[in-house]
Amino acid sequence: MSREHSFVDTIEETVIATLLGAMTVVTFSNVIARYVFNSNILWALELTVFMFGWLVLLGASYAVKKQSHLGVDAIVNIVSPPVRKAMALFSIACCLVFSLLLLKGAWDYWSVYAELPPTTGRWFPTGFDTDFRGQGWYEVQDIPMPAILRFLEDWINFGEEYEKMPKAIPYVVLPVSLALLTFRFAQVAVQIWRGEVDRIVASHEVEDELEQVRAQQGGHD
Repeated sequence: MSREHSFVDTIEETVIATLLGAMTVVTFSNVIARYVFNSNILWALELTVFMFGWLVLLGASYAVKKQSHLGVDAIVNIVSPPVRKAMALFSIACCLVFSLLLLKGAWDYWSVYAELPPTTGRWFPTGFDTDFRGQGWYEVQDIPMPAILRFLEDWINFGEEYEKMPKAIPYVVLPVSLALLTFRFAQVAVQIWRGEVDRIVASHEVEDELEQVRAQQGGHD
C-alpha cells in the first residue's frame, strides 16, 4: 500500500473512530446527567443523531474502498472470468448512476442551507439555478452555535447572529459523503476494467471467522 493511501486511510479511520467515540461520550454523559444529577443535556440527542448520520454516510464510502460491504457472490463464483468481469462492470455502472443521482439530490438539498445555488435538471445536473431562494437562516433544534463557527454568520446569514447551529453545518456531510462514494465507485470501476479485481464486494468475514474457529478447534484436538 502506498504512503498516500495509508495517510488517507488514517484520516478516514480517525474521523470514523472519533465520531463513534464522541457518540459514546455524549450519550454516557447524558445518562449520568439524567439519572445522577436529575438534569439533562438538551442538545445531546440531536448531536448524537447527527454524528450517527455522519458515521454511516462516511463509513459507506470507506467500506467500498476496503471492499467490506456484504454481498452475495454465489453466481459470480461459478461463471467464467470474462462473464464475471462483464457482470462486475454492469454492477459498478449501476452503482455509479445511483450514486450520481444521490449526489445531485444531496447537493440540491444542502446547497440552499449554505446559500449556494442548487442544480437544474430532473435527473442529472444541467446547470445551476441562479433564482434559488436561500435558507441559510435555518437552524437545528437544540445544538448551540459554536463560537468558532461564528464567521458563518457573515457568509450565509447576512451578518445575523445564530442562536443555534445552522443546518448547513451538519447537513454538509450529505454532498461530501456522496461525492466520496461516487469517487470510490469510480476507483472500483477502474480496478475492474484493469483486471485488478473481479467484483465490487469481496467481504467474506463470516467465512474467515469460521476458518479461524476450525483452526482453533483443530489445534485443541
